Amino acid sequence: MKLKQSLPILLPALIAFGCKDNNKQEEKDEVAEDSIAQQDTIRYHSEPLITDHYTADPSAHVFKDKIYIYPSHDWDSGEPEMDDGNHFNMKDYHVYSMEDPNGEVTDHGEVLSVEDVAWAKRQMWAPDAAEKDGKYYLFFPAKDKDDIFRIGVATADNPEGPFNPEEEPIEGSYSIDPAVYKDTDGEYYMYFGGIWGGQLQRWQTGEFAEEDEYPADDEPALRPKIAKMSDDLLSFAEEPKDVEILDENGEPITTGDNDRRFFEAAWVHKYNGKYYFSYSTGDTHNIAYAIGDSPYGPFTYQGVILEPVVGWTNHHSIVEYEGKWYLFYHDSSLSEGKTYLRSMKMMEIEYDEDGKIKTMQSYTEVD
Repeated sequence: MKLKQSLPILLPALIAFGCKDNNKQEEKDEVAEDSIAQQDTIRYHSEPLITDHYTADPSAHVFKDKIYIYPSHDWDSGEPEMDDGNHFNMKDYHVYSMEDPNGEVTDHGEVLSVEDVAWAKRQMWAPDAAEKDGKYYLFFPAKDKDDIFRIGVATADNPEGPFNPEEEPIEGSYSIDPAVYKDTDGEYYMYFGGIWGGQLQRWQTGEFAEEDEYPADDEPALRPKIAKMSDDLLSFAEEPKDVEILDENGEPITTGDNDRRFFEAAWVHKYNGKYYFSYSTGDTHNIAYAIGDSPYGPFTYQGVILEPVVGWTNHHSIVEYEGKWYLFYHDSSLSEGKTYLRSMKMMEIEYDEDGKIKTMQSYTEVD
């Protein structure tokens, strides 16, 4: 057997979200069809956790001695595939739970819909959840009436919902992929941001810009954001700050460093007293990570947790359960490569003696 690194980059998402040349659509369609046919030679290292519908961006937490998963809910809305990601047109959320990592997954049904959210128009993308004082919070991005991504919050008395949304998004919020981390001292922090369809590039001046603008390739890449949360977890307690991701020389990762720069899907966990900031590199399809001494960073790049999966996107979470660590992620294996129809999966994480996470692959090619 040998690792098959080329397949994810050849799948149908090449014809859409990450494509910069829509004039080559026909050629890319042919490449995608060839790539899907190659799935017969693939052995996947894990199976979808849910097979009766499509789930993506799984956010996993341990509540009440169970693993609860808060993913987005993919469906085919008929939107054409474009660079702005409009075909990721999710409209509601389900909650899932597992009493055992190797056991059955319970679907608790729909817990929040875009129709329930007064300020939201469409595209309920990757959510996250948190618990405080017996109350449960669902944080979610959605586009408002002006098609600008904001971050909302909904609350429930139980981890399985249903969730009741606030009337307005979090003041000062923007972009996508909220991830709320509870530190060991009891403070809560939200990490957020994503480029391209996530609109982070439009907020460089503090105001929303109508056109995309990115730093030059040799300049520091756009940074994810962090903000400490208020006591009730319904607002920011401070202005969002940049999260620095540095290379081995202590220099900021640059825009042109596509293999390492932040794209979307921030997540933080703590291991042996260190903060692990993990994220997706987007168009190079890695789940990468960096380590720091504070929830604010800076974080120094360490390597890749998960190499490219089948499909264009990946979005993950990391959780400890009964002394073992698990990576939750998604791919497009169940839909045979449709990048907007994804399925959540999980694998166990291993650390080496220095605290480095061992790089994993989601599949291998069988000769």
